[in-house]
Amino acid sequence: MESKRLKQASDQSRGYGFLFSLPILSWALYDFANTIFSSNITTVFFPFYVTDTIGATAELEQIGNALISYANALASFFLVIFSPLFGVWIDQTGYKQRYVIRFAAISILCTILMGLFAGWQTDGILWGLPVPFVATVLMFVLAKFFYNSSLIFYDAKISDLVPRDRLSTLSGFGVAVGYMGTLVGLVVYFLLDDGYEYVFLATAALYLVFTLPLLFFLREKKTMQKRSGIGLLSGYKEIIGTFKEIRKHQSIFRFMVAYFFVNDAIATTIAVMSVYAVTVVGFSSGQFIILYLVSTVTAIIGSFCFGQIANRIGAHRSFSFVALIMVIALTIGALAAAQWMFWIAGSLFGIALGSIWVTSRILIVDLSPADKRGQFFGLFAFSGKVSSIIGPMIYGSITLMLKDFGDLASRVALTSLIVLTIIGLLVHVAKKKTPDRMAVR
Repeated sequence: MESKRLKQASDQSRGYGFLFSLPILSWALYDFANTIFSSNITTVFFPFYVTDTIGATAELEQIGNALISYANALASFFLVIFSPLFGVWIDQTGYKQRYVIRFAAISILCTILMGLFAGWQTDGILWGLPVPFVATVLMFVLAKFFYNSSLIFYDAKISDLVPRDRLSTLSGFGVAVGYMGTLVGLVVYFLLDDGYEYVFLATAALYLVFTLPLLFFLREKKTMQKRSGIGLLSGYKEIIGTFKEIRKHQSIFRFMVAYFFVNDAIATTIAVMSVYAVTVVGFSSGQFIILYLVSTVTAIIGSFCFGQIANRIGAHRSFSFVALIMVIALTIGALAAAQWMFWIAGSLFGIALGSIWVTSRILIVDLSPADKRGQFFGLFAFSGKVSSIIGPMIYGSITLMLKDFGDLASRVALTSLIVLTIIGLLVHVAKKKTPDRMAVR
């Protein structure tokens, strides 16, 4: 009986049936849930809310754009500070799922409060701005911080779910399911005429509903526990020790540097894509929404396909192809003189965006020593979030310095992202001199 059970499990592992088991679906649906938050709140409706609330004149519109940037930067700054500590928590306690649920719950609560504050009617003024508006922005910062925090534990949990030879397939499946959340989440657009408060509340509801399977149908697998009672200072002391030790793990260090530059370009493109499409290429807002949907579809396709590609050629080479696709997309975008060129650029960018997480998660698992995996996932998030602050600053500084040259300023700024991606690609493909002695598969 036991041998029959093992044979059935082996047969299932060779196909795709395991993807539709209840625990795996429950894990993947959290990708679906948090992508609804990311798309609806971070990318689309929160920026609309800010500009619609205070953007009555050209000057106020710029103030609104600055507030959006500062709010995102502040959330990323908090994550930069705390993400290494979160990685230490994983390695020292072995808990992942419980932190995913806790941080997701706080993020959902803050999103609900965004809706309540957005609908709050009062004449109060704080810092020269309406009190409900200030409260909504602050709730956005907290919601995004806790959403991003949950992803550190969520990404680290993937290695608990399936054997190594199925990680690429599962990672691609999770990202593809996540991007489907973008399509579903946009149904709240039909509530926009009723007010942003309903859009925020509906987004929180969707976030909650698709997080519940993770709570009810997936058990925590505690992989290790060194000690309890972790203090803040002791956590950072261990992080400092990790930075000192990282020279023993040259492959993972080199990959994090490469990811920093590539993610720099990707995070910045996400932030400026809509403005560039409208002001430089000549898209209308409605056309951009369609382009956004098309990019989401190509991200879904790219994420699943690159899960299979990584299985065949390895995650290292797959990451190189993702970076190359990003270079091509940005080059077409920088040279785009007609809308059809930017349709191609946007579609290719979607493929790169969907694939970056698939290949990156697998490389972290491949290159990290088993007893440091959680810590390296924390450093991985650290690298990504620092780059998500620096990239937009570079882009914005170039456009500001060259503002007198009109559209050329934006094209030069986009070209800087090509340079960043090429640097990351070169770092990634560079040959190491000696093998990592500490790497454990």
